[in-house]
Amino acid sequence: MTNPSQPLRIDIVSDVVCPWCIIGYRQLVTALDASSTAHEIHWHPFELNPDMPREGQNLRDHVAEKYGTTPEQSEESRGRMTATGADLGFAFRFADDMRMYNTFNVHQLLHWADQRGRMHDLKQALFAAHFTDRQNLSDDSVLADVAAEVGLDRAEALAVLEDQRFATEVRNAEDSWLRQGIRGVPAMVFNRRHLVTGAQGVENYTRILEQLAAMHD
Repeated sequence: MTNPSQPLRIDIVSDVVCPWCIIGYRQLVTALDASSTAHEIHWHPFELNPDMPREGQNLRDHVAEKYGTTPEQSEESRGRMTATGADLGFAFRFADDMRMYNTFNVHQLLHWADQRGRMHDLKQALFAAHFTDRQNLSDDSVLADVAAEVGLDRAEALAVLEDQRFATEVRNAEDSWLRQGIRGVPAMVFNRRHLVTGAQGVENYTRILEQLAAMHD
């Protein structure tokens, strides 16, 4: 049993090109803030599209191919996500030329940022770079620019991406979560034992936090 005086540990497995990951995170934070829950968040890598080529693919084409989504369904989903994001203070700016990218390099950069205590800041900046600013996350110079925006060294960021020094660590971390049965994101693990998947909504996260608190009363 976790000591109630300890902050709630929340491990979040996610990808920065996953819209429901940023929505779920913002919903969770809203619930955490409202309940004044002491917490610590740890981000972990997951690739939605590990086989995606470097140049990426048009997002609408990708969603149609992967999920069988019609253009009408895609438009409706984008509208729903945009409205939900706006309620949570996050701007989705979808466009017809938006692309889905391979994010292996993104996760390597996040691993490096974690060693400098800036992973959380970089993660948030990358969500915005992709969904709000529609930047090309497969371009190393773009990734280095985003790293510099949160106070990291741009030249070192480029070097990390060029020499792939954290490729093995990131691949091992991804594989570890896959072995634990994580197949979709966001996946949130509370206190290392309670798994919650998908963006649950503020009310559900609030209930989950209440249940967790009750376990320690």
